[in-house]
Amino acid sequence: MKKPLTRDLRRCLGATSVLSELGDLRVYDCDGLTIEKRLPDAVVFPATTEQVAEVVRICSRHDAPIVARGAGTSLAGGCLPIGGGVVVMLTRMKRIIEVNVADRMALVEAGVLNLQLARALTGTGLHFAPDPSSQIACTIGGNVATNAGGPHTLKYGVTLNHVLGVEAVLGDGTVMQLGPLGDRAALDLTGVLVGSEGTLAIVTRVWIRLTPNPQDYRTLRVTFDSLDDASNAISDVIASGIVPAAMELMDQGILAAVDEAFQFGFPADAEAVVVIELDGPSVGLDEQRDRITEICNRHQAREILQASDAQQRALLWKCRKMAVGAVGRLSPSYCIQDGVVPRTKLPHIIRRITEISAKYSIRIVNVAHAGDGNIHPILLFDERDADQVQRALAAGKELLEDCIRCGGSVTAEHGIGIEKISLMESLFAPYDLKMMEKVRDAFNPGGGLGLGKVLPSPHAPTLLHAAVSIGDV
Repeated sequence: MKKPLTRDLRRCLGATSVLSELGDLRVYDCDGLTIEKRLPDAVVFPATTEQVAEVVRICSRHDAPIVARGAGTSLAGGCLPIGGGVVVMLTRMKRIIEVNVADRMALVEAGVLNLQLARALTGTGLHFAPDPSSQIACTIGGNVATNAGGPHTLKYGVTLNHVLGVEAVLGDGTVMQLGPLGDRAALDLTGVLVGSEGTLAIVTRVWIRLTPNPQDYRTLRVTFDSLDDASNAISDVIASGIVPAAMELMDQGILAAVDEAFQFGFPADAEAVVVIELDGPSVGLDEQRDRITEICNRHQAREILQASDAQQRALLWKCRKMAVGAVGRLSPSYCIQDGVVPRTKLPHIIRRITEISAKYSIRIVNVAHAGDGNIHPILLFDERDADQVQRALAAGKELLEDCIRCGGSVTAEHGIGIEKISLMESLFAPYDLKMMEKVRDAFNPGGGLGLGKVLPSPHAPTLLHAAVSIGDV
């Protein structure tokens, strides 16, 4: 514990808003990437933007790094306090300040839960379109940090497409407001901050775009005997010119876990289930549904179920919404990857996942936002076994390298964090990385925010398990 640092933080925030005891700090030693843990020196709970700014200034004086944290659902180590320092918890900043139905806009603090906002918008005819699988727990600030998406990204886009402006604290403690009004011809600095994972600034308030609720839905659940058939059907649906709101794929491994937990009655030998949703004006939806049904049948669909009402729609979606939560039945530990490939490469990458699973003797089950090529292979292992950890990490790294070779990326919505830094030099040219460094230095002079995240840095502390240290196995 660094006593001068915690003393100054308590003077600023009050004793009850600063944690520094070992037992308290252990709660914040990692995020959803649990294989790497580091203790912070302190955890603070500011309640206002002004308090966040003062915390940043105090940490700068003490040369203490800062990690901003919401719900801690990050899956790439974005919340890991690599160099110790201070974890800035934004969970007390949870006010929905304004909902402007006429302008289809809301102003919320960074700690507002995604689900909290969804409930607050009930009855307005509007919704916040990004719907990550962690929607029940994740915060709007976290959505902004990682540019989160979710099942309906295919039609509605990622968080960036729904952010009109932000209020943020820069690395020197300066408070900056970008949007929601202003010169649209100016630099899109809001776009720069969204997805920057807390390495440029700490976002404290967000002006978000609200989307009208669809008039109607057509929701299908399609069962296939072959993963190839499922992925080819998905590719052909998009090629036909239809853009569903969502196309979600689950493979046999994840289906078995979900069925054991919730008794959906999936055929034990089915290799894949795809949930497909169309939404919008009622006129035309039946025609699109019939075309999708025809395409799926052409690819040997075994069963096609359609929801006839809202209750059945919720039931068809339940198998996807509960998928990740059921993984605990399969393994004591797991890591969810986040690669993305062109849709036409989806059959290839699904086959490669099977090959990589066999090569490293690591079981991998799959869920995917398949309509936009975003795969979420879930690597199963036992965190207590060092050999299994290394094999799982090596398998994940090879899988992401294959995504790059396909013309894709190592992340669609989870972010880079610490997990994928070693792949940045494969994904971007040296000139591009140098420009990113210059942008980071402009927003975050001294590098105190998000130390060791996103960009390769010789000054970041060494990690034990992240991809930067994985060797061949």
